[in-house]
Amino acid sequence: MIDRGNQPEPASNTMFDYDAELRRYHRWLSEAIDVGPSDHLLDIGCGTGQLTRDSAKLAHQGSALGVDISPVMLGHARRLTAAEEIPNARFEQADAQVYPFPPEHFTRAASRFGTMFFADPVAAFTNIGRALQPGSRLVQLVWQDSAEQEWVGAIHQALTGNATPATSTGAFSLGDPARVEEILTAAGFKDITISDLREPIYYGTDPDAGIDAVRVLHMTTDLLSRLDADETQRALDRLRTTMAEHHTADGVWFDSRAWLVTAYR
Repeated sequence: MIDRGNQPEPASNTMFDYDAELRRYHRWLSEAIDVGPSDHLLDIGCGTGQLTRDSAKLAHQGSALGVDISPVMLGHARRLTAAEEIPNARFEQADAQVYPFPPEHFTRAASRFGTMFFADPVAAFTNIGRALQPGSRLVQLVWQDSAEQEWVGAIHQALTGNATPATSTGAFSLGDPARVEEILTAAGFKDITISDLREPIYYGTDPDAGIDAVRVLHMTTDLLSRLDADETQRALDRLRTTMAEHHTADGVWFDSRAWLVTAYR
């Protein structure tokens, strides 16, 4: 089972715009997948389906399947796909660790920050590997260690007044390249390459938009739930200052680092 408790996902049905947040990373992932006209893509942790739709358009003789455990995000993905009239893109609410994918069906598998939450990552990647044709490519983006993420430290500092301790769990569970290689090798993958990427992530057009964005995230609601009314107001004031410090002519941006991981079945 995937545990998303530490993922920066919405704490309510309010939709957080991951596509905007991760726009600088999306192009790296798309280029690395290199979808062709006849490919069949599996998008793991697809969210609202941007990668699934983009891939389906390229694979006009093939298909793209997006899987995610969030019914809210999948509902939005299906609406966007219908509006764009993309007949070869579809979505399933599924846990990729155990879902019975058709064996040796897909020619590409990809994930944009959706593979860090498996309870048993070796079992999960083994299951994904069974769904891939021999020689097929798996490409994923995963966060590096939390200490490398300006957004983690800045938001935690603003809301608590204290520095956040580094962690290698939850969203950062695949932050160690040696562990990633060990997991993928055990799952039957080979020719593994891991590349360092550093890109800013986007939190809105201005400081108020940035506050609105992060207030729906679990990492924010969890911290604020421990505070009384006066402490909450002070925390939000500090958060507004933090957002203002990161506000540019192009919006509110925070530094981040990720690994681009490529492997073959």
